[in-house]
Amino acid sequence: MTQPQLAEQLPYHRLARLSPRYGWWRPLVGTLVLAGAYLVTLVVLMVLFAALGSGMGYREDADGWPEFGPVLGTATDLLTIAAGIPVVLLTVRWIGGRRAGTVSSVTGRLRWRWLMLCVLTAVPIVALSMGGMLLLPADGGDPESQWAGWADFGRALAMLLVLVPFQAAAEEYVFRGWLTQTAGAFLRSPWAALLPQAILFAAAHGWGTPWGFADLVVFGACAGWLTWRTGGLEASIALHTVNNLFAFGVSAAVVDGLASDETAADANWQVVALDVLSIALYTAAVAWWLRRRGSERTAPAPLPPAQPPVFAPGYPYVGGVPVPAQWAGHPAAPGTPVPWAGRPGHATTVAPPWTGRPGAVTTAPTPWAEQPTPGTDLSSGTHLSSAAGSPPAAGLPSASRHAGEDGTDRS
Repeated sequence: MTQPQLAEQLPYHRLARLSPRYGWWRPLVGTLVLAGAYLVTLVVLMVLFAALGSGMGYREDADGWPEFGPVLGTATDLLTIAAGIPVVLLTVRWIGGRRAGTVSSVTGRLRWRWLMLCVLTAVPIVALSMGGMLLLPADGGDPESQWAGWADFGRALAMLLVLVPFQAAAEEYVFRGWLTQTAGAFLRSPWAALLPQAILFAAAHGWGTPWGFADLVVFGACAGWLTWRTGGLEASIALHTVNNLFAFGVSAAVVDGLASDETAADANWQVVALDVLSIALYTAAVAWWLRRRGSERTAPAPLPPAQPPVFAPGYPYVGGVPVPAQWAGHPAAPGTPVPWAGRPGHATTVAPPWTGRPGAVTTAPTPWAEQPTPGTDLSSGTHLSSAAGSPPAAGLPSASRHAGEDGTDRS
């Protein structure tokens, strides 16, 4: 008996192969489409922002770009990055040929309860790290920071709470999501698929200090490992969002803090040491949660279409079962046994092999043997034709088939 074929279990970095129409070209073409679609989206957003700034009366800088100010300028930057989320999801659906949610997790969706648990885990760890950074001595060339005031800080914080989660999630969908699954379509090893996206993630933040670049590589590698280990982007989105909220929040608390062009790539070694420590602590905490509650890490690959059973040629079929040729609408040779004799609804005129033996039945027994046949007296069990003096049918016993030789009913 053929054993049922079991579906291959695909980890997160191999989910590009979930498409029933998977082809080696889909991840590569999808990457080109993703890059082109995102550039078009950026151009459209920039034209829209420029039109709004001009219509609202904002001054223009030397490049002709409206000077929105620190808060609105940061908001436009965050929106342009957040636009990567729909671009990634549409590319996964149209070019990847699979559900858009498969870039979120192995379950085909974002697991919100697990995301909230990871956020609550990241908040105290990142807060301690950020507090340690604020206690570090400032560089001699940095101007003294001035409190922005509650009004300005409140407006900036409200904007950050709305847009930073989308900006951080967009970067995760691009690097830990699409790029990781693109590499995993060709590479089975998770680390071989995770390391390229970590380096590209660091390069996308610019070239600052070697310490800052190394810090971003560590962040990308740990976020990628968490994505593979947990089977989804929730853990990396949580860490990225909480980290960016604290970083932007500290900048918004001082005058013109959001106008600074510095990124994590410009960090010194003291800041990097504290940041790497917080990343390691968060990774260990999530791993501890996984041991306690578990998480889905794989998704079943689509099975190939089932093949119909192969029968010998020349045989007709009834309900998928081959029928011998002699029963396919024409009689067989006399004496051929009837395989379905006695089953309801299968009468036959073929002579059974016991024809001519004493007491043998010359016709196939009906399935209702215990029931009286037409023309039988129900009270006496005697055939009416026999009661009238007609001889019984040839080969049939005169008594009931349930009577013994002495005429006693032994049923």
